[in-house]
Amino acid sequence: MTEFFQSLGMNYEWAWFIATISGILLIALPLMLAVAMVIYVDRKVLGAIMMRRGPNVVGPFGLLQSFADGLKVFLQETIIPSAANKGIFLIAPIITFTVALLAWAVIPFDAGVVLADINVGLLYVLAISSLGVYGVVMSGWASNSKYPFFSAMRAAAQMISYEVSIGFVLVCVVLYAKTFNMTGIVMAQQGHGFGVINGFFANPLLFPMFVVFFISALAETARAPFDLTEAESELVAGYQTEYSSMSFALFWLGEYANILLMCSLCTLLFMGGWLPPVEWAPLYYVPGIIWFLLKTFFFFFLFSWIWATVPRYRYDQLMRLGWKVFLPMSLIFVAVISGWLMSQGHFN
Repeated sequence: MTEFFQSLGMNYEWAWFIATISGILLIALPLMLAVAMVIYVDRKVLGAIMMRRGPNVVGPFGLLQSFADGLKVFLQETIIPSAANKGIFLIAPIITFTVALLAWAVIPFDAGVVLADINVGLLYVLAISSLGVYGVVMSGWASNSKYPFFSAMRAAAQMISYEVSIGFVLVCVVLYAKTFNMTGIVMAQQGHGFGVINGFFANPLLFPMFVVFFISALAETARAPFDLTEAESELVAGYQTEYSSMSFALFWLGEYANILLMCSLCTLLFMGGWLPPVEWAPLYYVPGIIWFLLKTFFFFFLFSWIWATVPRYRYDQLMRLGWKVFLPMSLIFVAVISGWLMSQGHFN
């Protein structure tokens, strides 16, 4: 893209600047539109499973319901509790929303279609995703209310617990791919399963790690059945209790952007990313970005399905699963996978 702007007569510095801004907008604007639409899909899936209609009034088939909700919160008054720390109270949702967008810089939608194709892309995603807890903790503390504060403490413990397991799962993926580059990880999955299946999920050693990653992604995004940070039965609405108007909307946008990020990571790390499901030449005529979007949507559908069917865990069950099941299991698989690959001369 930089070369395109240079061909229009710009010098390199301005061409690079305009190309970078254009790339950011090409990711951020469709992502915001996608967030609005997946909220609609979420409500439609929940409605279908619970034998209700879901959104069906605003626009054809209710497609404009998310935009109507966005307009409603935009026009509402922003209320700040008198005892709250006003500065941190207002910064917290901005941090949550911004951090949710930053990780998308290294997500490849197709071969070469990525804003920053850096060698440590996977480490970048892990680092950025771990920053999301700061917005939640700041909002809980700044609200000066016991329910948001309890929610913030839960969120901190929950996200830290499951990030440990996610980290060891990523080690297993990196051992097979031999790179931290997201594009390299996708290309390493080409024909990986029995020579015809594109995806690490077909590997008997990596499939359990795929399951661990998917469940940990639910906990990392505080999604049901691990939505203990927003448990209305005991915490009213969790860390969002004191928020209204666009501050509340920014939390929602950040939450769904994180969910889409985790769905895309499931696609890139285990399902072959933009590659077709199997090595069959006619499937490569379908653009890679279509495969990527279909796989990501499939995982989002699973997120919605689980929300509608699985009851919420107790907090002690959540912690036990993370520390007593997933952590030992992922550690064992790191040792087993590294030993197996060493015996096969994988690193020679």
